[in-house]
Amino acid sequence: MEGLREDLIADEGIRLKPYLCPAGKTTIGVGRNLDDVGITEDEAMEMLENDIERVKSQLAKALPWLETKPPGVQRAIGNMTFQMGLGAVLKFKKMLAAIQARDYNAARREALDSAWAKQTPQRAKRVTDLFKEA
Repeated sequence: MEGLREDLIADEGIRLKPYLCPAGKTTIGVGRNLDDVGITEDEAMEMLENDIERVKSQLAKALPWLETKPPGVQRAIGNMTFQMGLGAVLKFKKMLAAIQARDYNAARREALDSAWAKQTPQRAKRVTDLFKEA
């Protein structure tokens, strides 16, 4: 079906954020009907890998010192950034200062004393437990 790809892009367009098609179905990309078709597990894992790379790149630029910290600390901050976004994580000034000072207990306390921890308490505990490994 040579040329089908180009035809579909021309007919459907490329939309990088979900929208409602004329039939009222949630759609994304080049006419992918998310309501009826969804995505495959392979597609979900590819999206996740892309998101992890985006988070790692954001953190490398915003907090270059983080790569010198223990793997568990990096993983915890990566998880928080994935969930909340970089801007929200950068507001955890006392937690980040404690990490820079290698005071991981204080960093954990600061993270747990937050709206984030109140909204997602089980995740916050699991993520901040990674500070204990440092």
